[in-house]
Amino acid sequence: MRVVFMGTPDFAVPTLVEIVGAGHEVVAAYTRAPAASGRRGLDLVPSPVHRTAERFGIPVLHPASLKGEEAAETFAAFNADVAVVVAYGRILPPAILQAPALGCLNLHASLLPRWRGAAPIQRAIMAGDKETGVAAMRMEEGLDTGPVGLVERVTIGPDMTAGELHDRLMGIGADLMGRALAALERGALGFTPQPADGVTYAAKIDKSETRIDWRRTANEVHDHIRGLSPFPGAWFELDGARVKVLRSTRGEGSGAPGTVLDDRLTIACGEGAVRLVEVQKAGGKAMPAEEFLRGHALKAGDGVD
Repeated sequence: MRVVFMGTPDFAVPTLVEIVGAGHEVVAAYTRAPAASGRRGLDLVPSPVHRTAERFGIPVLHPASLKGEEAAETFAAFNADVAVVVAYGRILPPAILQAPALGCLNLHASLLPRWRGAAPIQRAIMAGDKETGVAAMRMEEGLDTGPVGLVERVTIGPDMTAGELHDRLMGIGADLMGRALAALERGALGFTPQPADGVTYAAKIDKSETRIDWRRTANEVHDHIRGLSPFPGAWFELDGARVKVLRSTRGEGSGAPGTVLDDRLTIACGEGAVRLVEVQKAGGKAMPAEEFLRGHALKAGDGVD
């Protein structure tokens, strides 16, 4: 089939590779414009999808907007059978959604209708969900409201981080979309409307919610830490400096929230305790808690903010 691919981050790359490998003709790749980087912000760095598309000789477009007649005409001129969207980062207007003969398919990293929106992987872990997945859905004008064609379910381990879940769903999602396209080409891909019950929204992570609140239960603090790891990272304050926590586990003991309970960096929460396993000081490298403690004279009874 003739495919227009629309995506930006690393999460989208395996799906693009899968589509090309399956023999479909990717006639264009829409992605984010190269972003400023480097110490002075003078270097323009293309997105992961941009780099991959160029490697395959696929024309790359990064329009500032998809609205308007010119954008619609440019898209329609590719005469695509289907568009595949994976974390593109832009809302598709009706003219774009209606252009491909077989519609637009989106790969979404949740079990819809739970966690519609921008940050489904992080929100699932932060909420303590035991299961999530990926869904291939037909897009419509609403936010992730379209009917679902295929779903793959994934168990969330008790200590799994958002980064680990991201990487697992990335590969599973590529395979799922490959199967969805194969079924679509045969006319065998059926779609099921999403149920009205169970709808939740995965809002973009705001910096204001990244600080650890030790007054919460140990389970909630642990889920908060792993749901934000490795980026943007949950953090606490020690001696006026931020310390990011990349990995934690359940700890033993209790005490006033924020109190250090032992020499293994176990911190009391509102109920129970968590042991910090891997941390990172501002501007420093990630390190095991044992190494961090060698440079900080924290002892039982001390407090962190």
